[in-house]
Amino acid sequence: MGLLAMNDGSAFPTAGIMIALLTFLGLLAAGVGFPISLAVAILWIGSLLLITSKPPAPPPKNRDQPFTSANLKGLIEQVATPLLLTERGTISAANRSARDLLGGHVIGQDPRLVFRQPSAIALIAAGKSGSATTHGLIRRRDSWELNLQNIGTGLALLELISTTAESDVSRAHTDFVANASHELRTPLASILGYAETLNDSADELDTPTAKKFLDTIQREAKRLQSLVSDLMSLSRVEAEKHDQPSEPLDLTKLIERAARDAAGTERKSRLKLDLAKNMMIRGDAQQIEQLVRNLVDNAFNYGFENTKVHISLKQGRNDHARLSVTDEGEGIPAEHIPHLTRRFYRTDPGRSRASGGTGLGLAIVKHIVERHRGRLDIASELGKGTSVIVRIPKYEREAADAS
Repeated sequence: MGLLAMNDGSAFPTAGIMIALLTFLGLLAAGVGFPISLAVAILWIGSLLLITSKPPAPPPKNRDQPFTSANLKGLIEQVATPLLLTERGTISAANRSARDLLGGHVIGQDPRLVFRQPSAIALIAAGKSGSATTHGLIRRRDSWELNLQNIGTGLALLELISTTAESDVSRAHTDFVANASHELRTPLASILGYAETLNDSADELDTPTAKKFLDTIQREAKRLQSLVSDLMSLSRVEAEKHDQPSEPLDLTKLIERAARDAAGTERKSRLKLDLAKNMMIRGDAQQIEQLVRNLVDNAFNYGFENTKVHISLKQGRNDHARLSVTDEGEGIPAEHIPHLTRRFYRTDPGRSRASGGTGLGLAIVKHIVERHRGRLDIASELGKGTSVIVRIPKYEREAADAS
């Protein structure tokens, strides 16, 4: 219960000791012959003193007390964002997130040695509130925004915010534009070169050479046309990726028609279909048809000559329609499979270009599957072939109509 204060500021013993002392005096008074009433009076007076006594007032709080590393350390410890406190040019405290990111050894170091980018060093050296960007803090390609906030004399708070994801998106866009420009430039150079040659030397060229040049122009023009078409398709799918299709679609009929169109008359005998009847989904008919055409065309191009392309549609797990397109070809090495849906990624660039591929087919397929809230898997075995499996949620007509 603490100490009890008298008016002159002196302190009573604790309440327990005070009660015991007064009880002893009361009993002593009764034992030596004092009247019982006197003993009771002593006890009563003592109790009254205890009741009316007040504990000492707490010292007044200093509302202007400055922040220090000591009183801020506990406050920042559980914050998810990496935070560091610097005091007079030295890191005096780091929360758990900062220690996990940078290591506990940063405490006591000069922050300019931790953040080695010139812009970060300049920000810290200036000692003024502001922000800077630092790269390669943990890994070679990571990116961080460093915010500095002065919070007292010689005391500053450093906050680290990861901007790696934004940098990766920006880098991906840059790479995409660079690759697209390269892919467009190659057929255009051929078209222009051969066309200029024909115009300048039309009288001197014999028929076989002229025909060769014209065939090249036609081939490269078609390749350029395919590339532009695929770029437009990819842009459209990406723009609509958050807009899930709502129209019911007979997947069975669409796959059969699109697969036969992709095979054409020359390859239709190599097509082997095993399609479940009346498989319905909610989908964009144009995009699903493009998905099937891309997969079937890839299977024909990368399968061994005169081998079958197997197309299967059946009931999958979790009430999904499961489409698989399988070729009988060389297969794909395991290290390439995670990258196959990247734009312009090719396991064999020469063969892909020779077959008329743009390097965007599987990237388009991936985005179409994602728009339909589905899943795309690729499995391959060297020397035996590759299977591309697409799973899309089914549409149950009766259940949907009843709701």
